[in-house]
Amino acid sequence: MKKIEEANNKALEKILSAQPFLIDLKQAKEVMPVFKGHKKILLHAGPPIQWEHMCGPMRGAVIGAILYEGWVDEEKSALELAEKGEIAFFPCHNHSAVGPMAGIISPSMPVWVVKEKTSGNFSFATLNEGLGKVLRYGAYSKEVINRLHWMEKKLFPVLKEALAIKGEINLKILMAQALQMGDECHNRNKAATSLFIREVAPSIIKTSATKEEKAQVLEFINQNDHFFLNLSMAACKATMDTAEGIPYSTIITAMARNGTEFGIRISGLAGKWFTAQANFVEGLYFPGYSKAEAARDLGDSAITETAGLGGFAMAAAPAIVQFVGGSLKEAINFTLQMYEITVRENQAFQIPALNFRGTPTGIDLRRIIETNILPIINTGIAHKEAGIGQIGAGLVRPPLQCFEEALIAFSKSL
Repeated sequence: MKKIEEANNKALEKILSAQPFLIDLKQAKEVMPVFKGHKKILLHAGPPIQWEHMCGPMRGAVIGAILYEGWVDEEKSALELAEKGEIAFFPCHNHSAVGPMAGIISPSMPVWVVKEKTSGNFSFATLNEGLGKVLRYGAYSKEVINRLHWMEKKLFPVLKEALAIKGEINLKILMAQALQMGDECHNRNKAATSLFIREVAPSIIKTSATKEEKAQVLEFINQNDHFFLNLSMAACKATMDTAEGIPYSTIITAMARNGTEFGIRISGLAGKWFTAQANFVEGLYFPGYSKAEAARDLGDSAITETAGLGGFAMAAAPAIVQFVGGSLKEAINFTLQMYEITVRENQAFQIPALNFRGTPTGIDLRRIIETNILPIINTGIAHKEAGIGQIGAGLVRPPLQCFEEALIAFSKSL
């Protein structure tokens, strides 16, 4: 027991002292080793999965990525490519990356490059496309592919040049400020996106892009309140990876979903996934849709909850209940409940409504089993069929089974 407590304290010290900085923007194939030497690789959200087991929205995103890359030029051929096993699929998490919902990262996609300064490790995430019919929700129409190409050819170069002018950006400071302004840095990123615009807008104006191109970039970010989400995820991924591989530690370093299974990773069992069938999200649906049409829980964005944000910080974001359902009292109670299964409070991320108490941080596998309290996650809901997109948002908890299996494996490892 003493060794476990010492290991968990070591893990938490690393997590709490982490300093994730945005340092660059590059195409995935330029900066992520997984794409070197093999042309047809796609990364996806959640634990490992192959084409035959993928849910509808993830299959749709795979089709869209194939079309975007130009590996084929029509949907039928893209399906054949995936079905024949000509594409290698790997989890984003296995390659220092995270992706919202379907989480697909392909070689040509621009990715944020985040460096955690205390450990020197890196993390990566794509640029957020916005809401509506987008690739991450499984849509792959011509409109979706055209937007992705615009992001690669126009948005990416302007932002890359602007970041070179601006210099690195401390994401932890932006996230801490956003919590004071009503965000929880998962499903509500309105304040964080606004803060990010303030950071980069002057540098965007100084770039060599045309006046029209600069205006388009600023308008695109301004119209997308979720633009900061992918940065938040990358910052949390870089943070949690500092705690990977600490012997005897029962701290959870990743929670992720692929629309079929929910998977977790434990600090003391580095690199191993423990999975169970993903649950359905309970929440609010857009007009004309219902739970009967929903896909199971999907995406890497639960890395924010793993780091003490998102559902764990709902008390800081009262407006979130209008998007995911519930009440202000429930939002506060969810945060209070999460203190029961975490080891520390993160004083860098303070919650005004709780007298500036730090967010509950460091999920302890043992406490989940002891208390029978499961982590709370707020998230979007994708249609179960490919090509349709988002149909709502809500709250979900992981299946208990993956935590039970992890604890058994951890006990055997001792």
